[in-house]
Amino acid sequence: MADAIPIVRLLPGHVKRVRAGHPWIFSNEIVMDGAAKSLPPGSVVQIEDSNGGFVVTAMFNPHSLIAGRVLSRTKDEAIDESFLRARLAAALRLRERLYGEPFYRLVHAEADGLPGLVIDRFGRTLVIEVGSAGMEKLTPALLTALDAMLDPRTVILRNDSAVRRLEGLELEVRVAKGETADGPVALSENGARFFADPLSGQKTGWFYDQRESRARVASLAVGARVLDLYAYTGGFGVLAAMKGAAEVVCVDRSQPALDLASRAAEANGVAARCRFLRGEAFETLEQLDESFDVVIVDPPAFVRSKKDLGAGLRGYRKLMRLAAARVVPGGFLFAASCSYHVSSEAFAAELAHALGDARRTGRVLVQAGAGPDHPVHPQLPESAYLKSVLVALD
Repeated sequence: MADAIPIVRLLPGHVKRVRAGHPWIFSNEIVMDGAAKSLPPGSVVQIEDSNGGFVVTAMFNPHSLIAGRVLSRTKDEAIDESFLRARLAAALRLRERLYGEPFYRLVHAEADGLPGLVIDRFGRTLVIEVGSAGMEKLTPALLTALDAMLDPRTVILRNDSAVRRLEGLELEVRVAKGETADGPVALSENGARFFADPLSGQKTGWFYDQRESRARVASLAVGARVLDLYAYTGGFGVLAAMKGAAEVVCVDRSQPALDLASRAAEANGVAARCRFLRGEAFETLEQLDESFDVVIVDPPAFVRSKKDLGAGLRGYRKLMRLAAARVVPGGFLFAASCSYHVSSEAFAAELAHALGDARRTGRVLVQAGAGPDHPVHPQLPESAYLKSVLVALD
């Protein structure tokens, strides 16, 4: 089988990083001759060094900056359904050690050895994001492997991320197995019941990455007044109410998201202590004339490309300044950024500036990232996209 796999060769001096374990090979590291350029995007290839020695088996896209995405470091390993099933089984074993219920991110791309693939699990509903041409070609085998392993009732392909265009892929959302979901799916997290819309909601419909931070913030909410901005479907705010908050105000610009948050409050018996307001976060903070014991700001990405970095950082600073002004002395501010291009150091610097602008002092209690079902590849520290801070304000 190895003879049938196309060979792509690295330029001299470009093998060290890949041999050290990095999962990506960039186009300027590859001999882009006519044969390489003519390979269909997503082809499985054998990568050799400049002397013809085997390096890795990878998915190859001659039209992408990330031209190679490593699949295997074992020579002649077949990339087929059995390969996918083995990787999925390893990912599943880890999640089952981490969590007692089937609600988590099952596959987190390179960190789980399946580059360009994200799978969120909602019991017997799986929501899949395919972000590379190679994984697109493997999708039929992937669906068969998942069916054999987990027997899902519903499988939804949420292939509507703009990153697919960089791989030459079309955007689509479709049900790959089962009937079209009739309304939201239920999930359990931190002992509470929530609802996600995997067809129409943001990303896969839920953000498992903040699970641990939601629990941490909720533990501070006993008897507190809580303001949850960018509340989405209530992960922070409704859980805070469940843990004993006296009052929770959830703000989001999406009425469908707020409707799901309200439904979660009803399901958890805390609706009487929750208010749901449709509005923009900045406008709400500027118009509010009241203070809260806990303020949460967990916005969508402000920085979607490097050219947006300056404006995005200024946006985070303003948001945290306005939020800090609404926290009572002795209260808590939780702020997060899911912008891939914003480093933890840059986010911390904007927090420091924001507190100074708001003339507040405080102590950073916790700096955190995504939960353990969103592992980080050791050679891709920049893939730790989520960063958050929990601050006690004086």
